[in-house]
Amino acid sequence: MLKKNKPQVLIFILLNLIFSINSFSQKNVYAGIEIGRRAIKISVLEVNNIKKADYKILSFATDRVNFAEHIAAKGELPQEDINKISAVVVDQLKRIREEFKILEENIIIVAAPVFASARNIDALKNRITTLTNKSFEVMNVDEEAKTLVKGAIPPVDYASALLLDIGAQTTKGGYIDEPDNKLEFIPLELDFGTMTLTDAVQKTVVNQSQINDMSTFQEKSFNYNEILRKKIKEMLDSNPLLQKKDKIYLSGGAVWAFATLYYNENVKEHYVTLTLEDVINYDAILKNNFSKYNSLAKNNKEAARVLSTYDQKYLISANNILVSLLESIPNLASKKVYFVKEGQVTWLISHIADRSKKVNTNF
Repeated sequence: MLKKNKPQVLIFILLNLIFSINSFSQKNVYAGIEIGRRAIKISVLEVNNIKKADYKILSFATDRVNFAEHIAAKGELPQEDINKISAVVVDQLKRIREEFKILEENIIIVAAPVFASARNIDALKNRITTLTNKSFEVMNVDEEAKTLVKGAIPPVDYASALLLDIGAQTTKGGYIDEPDNKLEFIPLELDFGTMTLTDAVQKTVVNQSQINDMSTFQEKSFNYNEILRKKIKEMLDSNPLLQKKDKIYLSGGAVWAFATLYYNENVKEHYVTLTLEDVINYDAILKNNFSKYNSLAKNNKEAARVLSTYDQKYLISANNILVSLLESIPNLASKKVYFVKEGQVTWLISHIADRSKKVNTNF
């Protein structure tokens, strides 16, 4: 009987094997839709080992609209933005479901903390739930630094590392302490970010006719570094446990700009090793030979994207923060410093880590 039905049995076994492989693949594939301050970002990841941050980006797309600016101006989301967000989410969900066959519970939608200040946020939530049968949460600004740490540092390095993210408004991050064999999250924050530091320097220019003069900005920026370094020292001195951390993970626009312009190559690793010497050499080019990067941007799409995001003043401010941070860290030569290249998926990695039974994110 078995011999007679052997072809059918083999086909049945083969189909079951294919189904099992597909099921396994689906369980390890995650999609995230982030409704951000200035864009909607869509990521699809295949996660092999969340503890070691071993993952592959299967797809990434972005649709840029300055939602934060609209919320700040009106205190709410214009109907045009609600329509735009809803349409993008619906289209991307359809694409993700059809192309990747992802388990529904592995598709996560979030909105940036700025959306909490929109008084009509419920209108957007209701619209998306009605159209997609999925809900989304607005990320808590107080949890932002913790989310960064969970998603940017490989969980295997939680105990030995710290994270600093140089943003537009502030520099934030943190590290994990282990008092009494428990995990405790210690946030770090510096009042300066790329744009706020630039604004602070600009305010020191007394003669307004020199406000756009680059040599004047560089002079004022150099003088302001004393204040910047003092603030960084206060942050580090108030956290003596930082000296025990032997790995430093850095993320944010400032580090992205440096890695893209200075290394000028398509680095495939999720974590790019960098050195203080390289950052200082890059600093000299920014201030004394900026035309080099203008030329690079003509043939390099990523470099062009950096220069379309930041002008020379912002890049100088960004790197002043980066240099000052690295120079202020005790025994830097004995530590490893990494740029978190895939910052756009940090929040999604954080959510995946929270769900994993292999990672303790209870801090």
